Amino acid sequence: MERIAPTKGNLLKLKDQLKLAKSGHSLLERKRNVLLRELMGIIDEARKIQDEILKEFEKAYKALQMANLDLGMEYMDEISKAVPEYDGLYIRMKSVMGVEVPELRAEDFPKDIPYGVYRSTPALDRAYLTFVKVLNLITRVVWIENTAYRLAYEVRKTKKRVNALENVVIPALEKNIKFVQDTLEEMDREEFVKVKKIKERLER
Repeated sequence: MERIAPTKGNLLKLKDQLKLAKSGHSLLERKRNVLLRELMGIIDEARKIQDEILKEFEKAYKALQMANLDLGMEYMDEISKAVPEYDGLYIRMKSVMGVEVPELRAEDFPKDIPYGVYRSTPALDRAYLTFVKVLNLITRVVWIENTAYRLAYEVRKTKKRVNALENVVIPALEKNIKFVQDTLEEMDREEFVKVKKIKERLER
C-alpha cells in the first residue's frame, strides 16, 4: 500500500480515483462478456464450416477419382492446365468489438466450368464445382479462425486488466482511503481534546 499524506485534498483525490477505477472495472467486465459471447459464436460457426469442408472434400475427391478412371490421368492433367489460377483473394482490416482483425475476402469465384465439354464427364464437372465450393468455405473459415484467435487474445488481455483492478488497484485505493479517513478522524479527535483542554484552562 502506497503511503499517502493524510489530507482532505488527498482524500478527495483518492475517492475520485476509486470511482474511476470502479467505472473502468465495470466497463472492462462488460467488454469481456461481450467479447466472450462473440468468441463462442465464432467458434461454433468455425466448427460447422470445418465439418462442411470435410464433407465437401470427400465428395470432391470421390468425383475426381471417378473422373480419373473415366478419362485417364494424362487427359486429366491436360484439363487441369486449362483451369486458371484463382487470384480473387484480398485482405482488408475489419473491427470486431473494437479488435482489428484481417478479413480475407474472395471475389468472383468461378461459376462456369473453364474447360470444354468434349470428353468431359459428370464426375469431373461435379469434382470441379465441389472444389470451388471448398475454396469458398476455406476462405470463410480462415477469416473466422483468425478472428477467433484475435478475440481470444483480447479476452485474455481484458481479463488481466479486470483482475488487476479487482484484486490490486481497487483494494489498494480502498485501504488508502480508510487510512486517510481514520487518520483525519484521529487528528480531529486530538484537535477537539486540545481545544477542550485550552478552554478549560482559560475558564479556570
